[in-house]
Amino acid sequence: MKSKNYTRLKINILLQTMLVVLFTALVGYLFKNLVIDGIYNHKFADGFVHFFMWFHMPEQQAIDLYWKVIGNNKIYFMGAGFLLLFSLFFYFVLSRITQYLKEINQGIENILSDFNEPVRFKPALRPLEDSLNEIKMTIRRQEQEAIESEKKKNDLVVFLAHDLKTPLTSIVAYLSILETKPDMPEEERKKYTHISLEKAIRLGELINEFFEITKFNLQDIVLEPGNLDLSMMLEQIADELYAVLKEKNLRCDVQIDDTLMIYGDADKLARVFDNLLRNAIAYCDKGTAIRIQAKERHQEIEIVVANEGEKIPEEELSAIFEKFYRVDGSRSSKTGGAGLGLAIAKEIVELHHGTIRAESDEWETRFIVTLPAMSEGE
Repeated sequence: MKSKNYTRLKINILLQTMLVVLFTALVGYLFKNLVIDGIYNHKFADGFVHFFMWFHMPEQQAIDLYWKVIGNNKIYFMGAGFLLLFSLFFYFVLSRITQYLKEINQGIENILSDFNEPVRFKPALRPLEDSLNEIKMTIRRQEQEAIESEKKKNDLVVFLAHDLKTPLTSIVAYLSILETKPDMPEEERKKYTHISLEKAIRLGELINEFFEITKFNLQDIVLEPGNLDLSMMLEQIADELYAVLKEKNLRCDVQIDDTLMIYGDADKLARVFDNLLRNAIAYCDKGTAIRIQAKERHQEIEIVVANEGEKIPEEELSAIFEKFYRVDGSRSSKTGGAGLGLAIAKEIVELHHGTIRAESDEWETRFIVTLPAMSEGE
C-alpha cells in the first residue's frame, strides 16, 4: 500500500494539530492580555496580597512576595501555562485519533470472526479498509478451498477403498480356483495366473495412491538446482517409457532442440515430465501418437506434451491442476489416479519460476510448460 493513499488521513491529523496550536495560542493570548497584563492583572495582584494579609502577613511583605513569586516570573508562568493548555487540547485530539485505532481493531476482529459483513472505516482509512477486506476475502477463499480439497480427498479415499475390494476379491477368487483344481489344464492355469497378476498390479497401484494422498500434505518440496541439459533429460524419459508405449500400441514423436540448458532440479523436473507423459499415455487413444516438443523462444524454453484423445471440457481445464481432482470422475477406471500428479507438477514448475497450462480441442490435449532458459555465460 503506497503512503500517498493515506493523504486524507495525514491532512486530517495535520489540521487537527494546527487547530490545537491555534486554539492554545488564542487562549494563551487572551489570558496574557486579560489576566497577566490586562484589566484583571490588578485584581489578581490585589487578591494575592489580601490572601496573605488574611494570614496576618504585613502588606508590604505580601507585595514583595507577589513580585518575587509571580510578578518577576511571568514569562515562566506563561510558558508553563502554554504547555499545559497545549497538552490538554492535544489530549482531546489524540482521543479522536485513537478512534481510528479502535476502528482498525474492530476491523481485525471482523476478519477473525465469521461475520460476512465487510470491514467499514471512516473515509480517511479507506485504503486500509480495502486492504483488510481483500485479506478477509483471501482468507475466506482459502478456507473454502481447504474445505473443498478435504472433501475431495475424503471422497477419493472412499472411492479408492471401494476400488481395493474389486482386485482383491478377484485375486482371492482366481487363486482359490487354482488351489482347488490342481489338475486344471495348463492353458487355463496360465490364463487365471495372468489375470491374478494384473489384479495384483492394480491393487499395488491403488495402495500407492493411498500413500500419495497421505504424504502429499506432509512434505515440502525443496529444490536442489544445478545446470541441467533439458534436451537430454526429455529424450531419456521418452526412451524409458518405450515399453509402456509399445504395450498400449502407442508411439512417441519427439521434436526437441539440441542443448536446451536450464538451471533446475533434475529429479523434480524429471518427475514433472514423467507425470505429464504418463498422464498422456493414460488418456491417449489407442494406435495414436504422443508428441513431445521442446524449443527456446524469447529466453524461455517451451515444452509441449500432447496426446490424441477425448477433449477436456473448457470449464475443467483450470481445475485439473488442483490436488485430488480427476477429469474422468471414475471410481474404478484404470486411468483414474489420486489426482496428485498434475498438482505436484504445477508446484514444481512454479518453484522453478515457470508456468504450466493445459489446452484441449477435438483433436488433442496439450500440456505446455515454460521454464526460464539459462543465459549464455550464466
